[in-house]
Amino acid sequence: MIGPASALYEIMLIYIIKRILLMIPTLFGIMLITFMVTQFVPGGPVEKMVAEIEGQGQAGAEAAASTSAYRGDMGLDQERLDTLKKLYGFDQPPLKRFLKMMGNYLRFDLGSSYYYQKDVVDLVISRMPVSMSLGLWTFLIVYGVCIPLGIAKAVRDGSGFDVFSSTVILVGYAIPGFVLGITLIVLFGGGSFWSIFPLRGLVSDNWSELSFVAKILDYLWHMVLPIFSSAVGSLAVMTMLTKNSFLEEVGKQYVLTARAKGLDERTVMFKHVFRNAIIPIITGFPGYFIAAFFTGSLLIETIFSLEGMGLLAYQSVLNRDYPVVLGTLYFFTIIGLVGRLLSDLSYVVVDPRISFSRVEF
Repeated sequence: MIGPASALYEIMLIYIIKRILLMIPTLFGIMLITFMVTQFVPGGPVEKMVAEIEGQGQAGAEAAASTSAYRGDMGLDQERLDTLKKLYGFDQPPLKRFLKMMGNYLRFDLGSSYYYQKDVVDLVISRMPVSMSLGLWTFLIVYGVCIPLGIAKAVRDGSGFDVFSSTVILVGYAIPGFVLGITLIVLFGGGSFWSIFPLRGLVSDNWSELSFVAKILDYLWHMVLPIFSSAVGSLAVMTMLTKNSFLEEVGKQYVLTARAKGLDERTVMFKHVFRNAIIPIITGFPGYFIAAFFTGSLLIETIFSLEGMGLLAYQSVLNRDYPVVLGTLYFFTIIGLVGRLLSDLSYVVVDPRISFSRVEF
């Protein structure tokens, strides 16, 4: 006889298997569309290299203007063009290239970068510390500040504290992160006023020579301005979500019943309201946590000269570095799909009223 717990685990396992099976065509479709865009739009890596070679040829032609038979001025012959196509893998039909690419990706062989001359996996790993630092600290600050602040605003709804805090966080939300970053550099990074924080980089040049405690302090010292610029814009959304979630629960019947029984306000809020109001915030925790670890912020990384995933993705698109573009897309699509699955699973863990048996696909 199967007990209730075993039946629940069986239903959960079936749900997870169905979701994983749905991930396969989703991932395949995303990769196919992106591959088609990168392969058939003008200005690919072959055209980019041809333009660079012909540009050098024109410069040589100007230097040898008196010689009419300058070879570089005549453009590339077909043999060299075929060599370039073979070098970048464009000598094969698109379908064959796509199937070969997906076969390699299944083994997590993401290929080599055209521009950096490194394996895409090694390139991603080298850029991870910056993105993980920005994402993790932003995540901890947002959740650590917004949940207590949102609860305090809900308890004091309509008070002076509520109005003042709403004004502050909404002003911070209205200021773009890159504008705030530039302002902080001007004020505290030695731009025009005070030189308190470093202007660029994740650590100092002599970081390897410092003691263990000094290394930690140096790292935190470098991260103050980027993290502050990245986190301020996210505070308003999470704070107001927490506040509105608590206010919605406060007006429900079970709260009125708890108060009618004579329970004090603290017990009502944290023993009854908190468990239900925190569900929308907690269920987004896994997805946000994974995204915070592996994504980057292009503008923040550019302003503070941090070589993270955001800057890598932008530079790869500019340089037509398709192995990096497609390889990172494949990796982060898997991360995003897994994060979405964990977020959905957390609904059942947090809220027992939700059952996998009622989930339809």
